[in-house]
Amino acid sequence: MLAGMAAVPVSAQATGSPAETTDRAVVAGTHPSWALPQARVDAVDTSQQREIRIALGLRDPSGARQLAQAVSTPGSPQYGQFITAQEFADRYGPTAETVSRVQDWLRGQGLALGEVAGNRHFVAARGTVAQLQVVFGVRLATYRKGPLTLAAPESDVSVPRSVRPAITAVLGLDDSDRAATATAHPDQGVTPADTPRLAAPDQYCSRYWGEHSNRDVPQKYGNGRQSNRLCGYTAGQTRAIYGLGAGQTGAGQTIAATGLYASRTIVEDTQRWAREAGAPPLAPGQYENRLPPGGIPSNCSGGDGEATWNFEQTMDIQAAHATAPAAQLLWYASGDCNGYDGLNRAVAEDRAGIITNSWTSNLRDNEIPSATREQFEAIAVQAAVQGQALLFASGDIGDDSRGTRTPGVRFPVSSPWVTAVGGTTVALDRDNKIAFTGGWENSGNTLTNGRWVPQNDADGPFAGGAGGGRSTIYDLPAYQHGVVGSSDGKRAVPDIGALSDNYTGMLVGATGRQGYLAGPAGGTSLGSPLMAGIVADAAQAHGQARPGFLNPALYRLAGNSAAVTDVVPQQAGIWTQGMGAPGGVTVPNGPGDYLVDVDSKPQSLQSARGWDPVTGIGTPTTGFVAAFGR
Repeated sequence: MLAGMAAVPVSAQATGSPAETTDRAVVAGTHPSWALPQARVDAVDTSQQREIRIALGLRDPSGARQLAQAVSTPGSPQYGQFITAQEFADRYGPTAETVSRVQDWLRGQGLALGEVAGNRHFVAARGTVAQLQVVFGVRLATYRKGPLTLAAPESDVSVPRSVRPAITAVLGLDDSDRAATATAHPDQGVTPADTPRLAAPDQYCSRYWGEHSNRDVPQKYGNGRQSNRLCGYTAGQTRAIYGLGAGQTGAGQTIAATGLYASRTIVEDTQRWAREAGAPPLAPGQYENRLPPGGIPSNCSGGDGEATWNFEQTMDIQAAHATAPAAQLLWYASGDCNGYDGLNRAVAEDRAGIITNSWTSNLRDNEIPSATREQFEAIAVQAAVQGQALLFASGDIGDDSRGTRTPGVRFPVSSPWVTAVGGTTVALDRDNKIAFTGGWENSGNTLTNGRWVPQNDADGPFAGGAGGGRSTIYDLPAYQHGVVGSSDGKRAVPDIGALSDNYTGMLVGATGRQGYLAGPAGGTSLGSPLMAGIVADAAQAHGQARPGFLNPALYRLAGNSAAVTDVVPQQAGIWTQGMGAPGGVTVPNGPGDYLVDVDSKPQSLQSARGWDPVTGIGTPTTGFVAAFGR
């Protein structure tokens, strides 16, 4: 059922590899495709300290993939027969002897050793650039990548032949996972998929669709299809969107979220938000920060990175708590400036059956070194074998064209082993009934001389929208056959959609530089944890200890209107006196009169009947919880 999901072999994409010597061997696929000679800027300061993570390969990757497919595919004799993390490590993981051999080599080279991941997937070490260049037989240089300057090896790395069979990737030598969006600083780490914005409610916002509609501006849409922006849906309103009843709480389930940093005020903020948003308070011990053994880095994501990530973490937890208020909640902070460490620890500890991830590498899948993609697949396959669902936000810059290049999708949301969550715009009326649901792809208009004039800035009229499109790396997985058009035969993103539009978003409360603020927030990094909570409700309803990899069962609901709403374009508009778009999208930032056209194809993406590149198969409806389960 899941044929075509294996990663491209790293040997198929080696570029610029140095000639092998008698005692060394190349780790193919460790040289980024964007590190081209013509883009080279300068050498890297050899005194600079860098932390690296050596990814150790599975003993039987083919066998692990086959088991992951079998336990995830409805109709398979092994469907739902998950194994524990210890059983996975004993059967497929690197051996303790392998770890010791790699550590001995690193220690002998003068590098400072760091932690070893619980599943032995990563071995951490630190050294100067001068040391690392000798250890891995490369020179590091900086390269121009769009508006950024990123470090990378000038060729594939090499290691002694004695340890080469164990090593699949070396993370940290290149800045593939530090690349940021066009408006961010070059030294930013992996960023939240939507860089969420918090806007305080004012007298002009609506508590429900159509409560207020500014009559002092032209009414482009009639019959109740134009509203002031929403103040942020409460927990009760958010649950009403998906028809969640009082007994659908996610009891017995554990949801993890992963990312960078860790908010010191998240419990206090969530308890206050719960009072304001009408959610149950966190029970004692219901939430837990899972911090890396070596501590949290302090220099990720630029000057305001920690504040951004603290808000992202808070939104993830509050969103999951809104849709699954009885579920156990965990936050895994990464020990470095990419998300792989936190994700791997969530998989290795095996405490959560559902893992939501609101981050992206900010590079497309064909720009990520193939060795890095391979090590991610090893993590994702282990999660599937253990029955853990991996959800990733699809991103908030639409088709990623930014008006300057062809559309594409980013990594790791494009992996066939994850459930990609796209976005919706939801109009909920005063009776908690859905007036309409559209795909989240917004166009912006500015009131000019009494007329709504489409914006034409760096992003054209695009004012934020869910990521979607086709991978250039991964083939169309079997679970998408018959549902997704396969004209190009490639993996299609996303798989399902949930509330994401920041103009009809959810109320979130968080402490920042100005103290505690509560207001509407959005982005697909809202949609992903909302969906995680809904999946927890479904697992609870069906008596499942954990749901497993979602996609094979999820695509069986395509076209089932009792479980999934097929999202189609809507004629509607949202007035706002100020604009703020997730994902670094360029919009006017001064006060004024603005109108957002809903699902209006500002780039190449728009919802459509059947699967579409904005909401996947659609969005959960009242019958989803009853229909989705083994």
